[in-house]
Amino acid sequence: GGMARSLDLWGQRVDLGPHRFFSNDTRVNRVWLEVVAPDYDMVDRLTRILYKGRFFFYPLKPFNALVNLGLFEAIRCLLSYSKEWFRPTKLGDSPSFEEWVVSRFGRRLFSIFFKTYSEKLWGIKCAELDADFAAQRIKKFSLLEAIKSAFGFGAAKHKTLVDQFAYPHGGTGSVYERMAEKCANVGGRVHRDAPVRRVVVHAKKAVAIELEDGRVAPFDHVVSSMPITDLVGRMDNVPPEVKAALAKLKFRNTVIVFLKVGGTGLFKDNWLYVHSADLETGRITNFRNWTPHVFGNSPDTILALEYWCYDSDDLWHRQDAELIRQATAEIQRAGLLGKHHVLDGHVVRIGKSYPVYSRGYKEPLKSVTNFLKTIENLSVVGRYGAFKYNNQDHSMLMGCLAAQNICSGGKHDLWGINTDYEYQE
Repeated sequence: GGMARSLDLWGQRVDLGPHRFFSNDTRVNRVWLEVVAPDYDMVDRLTRILYKGRFFFYPLKPFNALVNLGLFEAIRCLLSYSKEWFRPTKLGDSPSFEEWVVSRFGRRLFSIFFKTYSEKLWGIKCAELDADFAAQRIKKFSLLEAIKSAFGFGAAKHKTLVDQFAYPHGGTGSVYERMAEKCANVGGRVHRDAPVRRVVVHAKKAVAIELEDGRVAPFDHVVSSMPITDLVGRMDNVPPEVKAALAKLKFRNTVIVFLKVGGTGLFKDNWLYVHSADLETGRITNFRNWTPHVFGNSPDTILALEYWCYDSDDLWHRQDAELIRQATAEIQRAGLLGKHHVLDGHVVRIGKSYPVYSRGYKEPLKSVTNFLKTIENLSVVGRYGAFKYNNQDHSMLMGCLAAQNICSGGKHDLWGINTDYEYQE
């Protein structure tokens, strides 16, 4: 399951953060239901923003935001938003995330609801982040659309406003566990705990994979979901200009601190986005609010606090005990525990979890992808493999179409998936 795997912890089932499933592609839904049905629930979504000790609905709801911001701050936000109507921010050919969001929401709302969270996630200033991130994750959503939605005007809801999602009884990872079982049931073999060192390329064809223990296994076709920087960086005879392009592509790491809290009823959200600058965590998941199948009879609540960093950051190298102490202190300072106490902690580190859309990333990525297109019998898929901020459904679609290309001579362009920005949630 990669980033979408589940694990058993303290007698409960948890995911690596909030991984809900949503798709408007019938091909993906058909596969998902084939694997999961009937063992899933439709879960009512509640996600809010935690900012200065107050909860803001996400997406923003005007009256809730007005009360929480206060009249004076709300007026400042509306004036800033109005300014963009009369004197819009000019967007060039390659705008930054900051320019894109300011043009859509106004600078004041950008500084409150976008800047802090985004800089926690990416570790770079919003002016250095490419607008592609906004185009994928926010798309056409705007303050005006939020207001229209609040009053019941307009056509169908924007994808960002999806208020229910399908969730498997065994956690998100059970989808991929069942896929592996189905593969085995028809004679396939799934090798786990078999780290891959590199893909072996000969005469511009992928012919084998080399494992970490030195063994080489030949294959007719290789489908790779390993980070694109590792895939190409470990190949032989890579042109110098491609190696130079690789050095400009970076991934962000995730550290998740799971906290076992004695008791229930902490807060009602599936997850919270933490925009408060005084808290280092960026997102908090409450697994008690998903489906009863994951917590069973346990009297405790499991929270997941996410932190983001690069390999060189101190956070990536901190001891587990120190991270658990930090997360415990932050959850207390956020006022989310009430009278309850943290009983235990567990740390999971995920390397290269987010492709960083730094400004100008498209050119080096294009150089790398053009090189990969010259190699036969090789398909790259997934968030890591394609350096795309995929959801589960995009990665599943990549896998389905790669299989069609291999088995039935399909001509699907895998690089074209998740590029229209109308499909992203």
